[in-house]
Amino acid sequence: MERIRAAVARARIATIDDEAPVRVALARLLRLAAYEVTSFDSGEAFLASLAVSCPDCVIVDIHMPGMNGFEVANRLRAANIDLPVVLITASDDAALDAAARAAGAVQLLRKPFPGDQLLAAVAEALARRPSGGP
Repeated sequence: MERIRAAVARARIATIDDEAPVRVALARLLRLAAYEVTSFDSGEAFLASLAVSCPDCVIVDIHMPGMNGFEVANRLRAANIDLPVVLITASDDAALDAAARAAGAVQLLRKPFPGDQLLAAVAEALARRPSGGP
């Protein structure tokens, strides 16, 4: 059990959302679950950060000004960066489910979602990492 806690504590999660309150809430929940968190207000800022450090999982809002969540996921794939992506949205558009699958997302969560649902999606994403999980 201690080995699992240590592995989780090392997992680095990036969150991308243009709304500051959402970034704060996501970071707070993830830190309480012992993850390291880095937050970004745009897909462009996140992609630029990859030159310095790559997280273990990314949570990204679909609808943002500039680069949207699908574009972030597609750019990661185009660059052969095998990084699990969890998409989030406030939209109830059913077509987004198929688009999320096509973009290779681990899950699509609709805001507001319960914290345990986000943590389960992150755990699933981390289990899909190329290293085989934590």
